[in-house]
Amino acid sequence: MKKFSISDIESLIGVKAHTIRAWEIRYNLVPPKRTPTNIRFYDEDDLKMLLNIVTLNENGYKISKIAGMSQKQITDLVAQLKTDWNNDSVQMLNLSNATIEYDEETFSGILAGCIKEMGLINAMDVMLFPFMKRVGMLWQTGAIDPSHEHFAANLIRDRLIVEIDQVEMPDKPDPKRFLLFLPETEMHETGLLFARYLLKKCGQHTLYLGSEIPYQDLKKVAESYKPDYCFIVLTSLNLGKNINKIIGKVMDNLKVPLLVAGSLISEFDILVKDQLTPLKNVCDMVEFLEDL
Repeated sequence: MKKFSISDIESLIGVKAHTIRAWEIRYNLVPPKRTPTNIRFYDEDDLKMLLNIVTLNENGYKISKIAGMSQKQITDLVAQLKTDWNNDSVQMLNLSNATIEYDEETFSGILAGCIKEMGLINAMDVMLFPFMKRVGMLWQTGAIDPSHEHFAANLIRDRLIVEIDQVEMPDKPDPKRFLLFLPETEMHETGLLFARYLLKKCGQHTLYLGSEIPYQDLKKVAESYKPDYCFIVLTSLNLGKNINKIIGKVMDNLKVPLLVAGSLISEFDILVKDQLTPLKNVCDMVEFLEDL
């Protein structure tokens, strides 16, 4: 069973360490275990209980009241909240729990329920993009394993492909041609697949190349496909300091208008360039594509 430090728990549940300790001292809520050398740690059962406590607390239950509940009462109340698909804070915590447990059935059920109730665009905006950003940060800090991120990302990827296949592409006079790809060292396809969904929904044509496309291949593809726009997504944290260099290399090899989305666009300063359009969030993406 995996062991978590209090800093791991802090990252995973989004509650400060001093607050977790206060819950323990005042209410004896989820006291940590200790190693033979007296080092404090939490196990997976502790993490699940803390996730449940946070879920109730974020939905109006005071910690003092939660402390008086049995474990079954807490679990039952959380189970009632799980069907509230519009409650993004609850569903974010449920996705986190399912990811830690590698629970594919639960994870897929949450995706399906939220998308059905909220619609894909809203679900991506308020829940799935923030969730994947959080998972990436947890992986970077070592709170979860790389396999957890791959588990979650691949299930979201599979769902996006299903949603893309289900879109009935409208007839659009003079549709534009979009070349979609991720440049070298960028492998996270979630945002790019979502862009493909939006473009198909708007009646635009796309050529989807996927992840880690070598820069030297771009010129050949552009000469053959003749895109009106190119679209890339940048989310990997380790690319942040090189973001303008990456954008420059893409533009040097393509010579067509470039759309750039992804979490890095809102976190780092993008150099202003002709034929470059940064899209900082889902609203920017939707508005730009609908205005074409």
